[in-house]
Amino acid sequence: MSSEKDVVKYVIENKIAWVSYNRPEKRNCMSPKVNRRMMEILDELEYNDEVGVVVLTGEGEAFSAGMDLKEYFIETEKDGLAGTRKAQGEAYGWWKRLRNFYKPTIAMVNGWCFGGAYGPLFACDLAFTTKDAQFGLSEINWGILPGGGATKVVVESMNFRNAMYHAMTGENIDGVKAAEWGLVNEAHDADKLKERVAEVCNILLEKNPVALQATKEAVRKVSEMTYSNAEEYLVKAQEAANYFDNTGRKEGIKQFIYEKTYKPGLGAYNKDIKR
Repeated sequence: MSSEKDVVKYVIENKIAWVSYNRPEKRNCMSPKVNRRMMEILDELEYNDEVGVVVLTGEGEAFSAGMDLKEYFIETEKDGLAGTRKAQGEAYGWWKRLRNFYKPTIAMVNGWCFGGAYGPLFACDLAFTTKDAQFGLSEINWGILPGGGATKVVVESMNFRNAMYHAMTGENIDGVKAAEWGLVNEAHDADKLKERVAEVCNILLEKNPVALQATKEAVRKVSEMTYSNAEEYLVKAQEAANYFDNTGRKEGIKQFIYEKTYKPGLGAYNKDIKR
């Protein structure tokens, strides 16, 4: 029997926190233990100065096959509505926390990704997968709708027809089609996946962290706004970001305008210079 600590593990290397579901024998199904441990890990990593990017993946052949039907549903339902709502609150709670995480987050989908796993998949800012990974909303096949936000995920990520087909048929799609449909950014050969994710992590680590956090929050917020409301929000967001990190903005402008040491269209300014 896995302990509360064993069900998820992480290692920090070169400012990248590699977080892994650690139930390979269960294809990394999420359970109340997993959900509680994930919230603890996010607490440990969010303001850790040794961490600049968080990558979420799974041990073995799966990212996550969704919710553990026995532990998440059957064993919590015996406690009635209170048990069900407690389990749901723990799951949705860390997904929401991940969506609003201060630092950039990446889902590295190394295999099976089903149902409830769409919650943390969408919560991550970016997503990369193997070409042969399998994505599926199988809920329709056992008589329920894709809950827990999964329906919203496909509507946000895909066009209407693909979202409807994916949810209504219960048919799986592979990593290549998941990228074509917009569920993930890119699909790669399995032996190249981690290399590509590390490359993107290092690109993000070059950026100003305050600007990066403000940018990822802005992209999520403005998707729900009218253009006029988004314009107003972004003006205020820019003012707030400048207030918290005015030196960073000034340094970038100095290196571009006066020192001519970089070009914004081709990369980031050197944020490590101390004056």
